[in-house]
Order: sequence, then C-alpha cells, then structure tokens
Amino acid sequence: MKKEAKLGPLITCIVPIYNGENWIRRCLDSLVYQSLENIEIIAVNNGSTDGTYEVLEQYHHAFPNKVFAGTIEHTNGPGGGRNYGLAHARAPYIIFADADDYFDTTAFEELYNKAVEGDYDMVYCA
Repeated sequence: MKKEAKLGPLITCIVPIYNGENWIRRCLDSLVYQSLENIEIIAVNNGSTDGTYEVLEQYHHAFPNKVFAGTIEHTNGPGGGRNYGLAHARAPYIIFADADDYFDTTAFEELYNKAVEGDYDMVYCA
C-alpha cells in the first residue's frame, strides 16, 4: 500500500452541504480521523446561508492536505455538489457522504481493503 500512497489519495470522499453548520463538524471529524490516512475530503458548500462555509474553511486550514472546501451556487439536492466533487476527485475510489452522516474510524480502510482484495469496482455499506 505504501507504493500506492505515493500516487495520490486512495479514496475521495465527497460531501455536499447545504446549511449544515450545526452538524457538519461531526461528519468531518469522523472523516479526518479515519484509520486510512491517504484520503481526500471534498466538502462542497451548496450556497449555504448559514456559517457552513466558515466551518469548512476551518477544517481546510486544520487539515490542508486532506480537506478541500469548495462552493457552488445553490442547487436543489446534492447532485450539484457531488458533480463538483467528481470533477475534482483524484482517487480511484469515491465515497459519497451527506452532511449529517458519520463513519466509524475504520470504515474507509475496511471498504478499501474489501474493494482491493476482491478486485471490486464498487463496495457499499449501510
């Protein structure tokens, strides 16, 4: 895995957020502290009118090589944010998360290992 790590992130997690200031920290905390460290998190502010973008900027400054904060004009639903993230993703595997989701600290490592061991294009979890 060390050889792969030099090539870029193994997983890109895309999180579209609209007015998620009150719960996005829980989500981002569960992402930045994953046991699989070679990941990138693209957090996309979907034209929020609350303090969402300021929270994203705080995480980008605290984790500059892991969290990338983008912003788009407001669109109904998460599709615009997901498309923005896909256009900027660098990893061979993509995880979509919502602003109110959170993950066990080993979730990405387990999903990645399962995908690689089985040579799967896609794996999923609840």
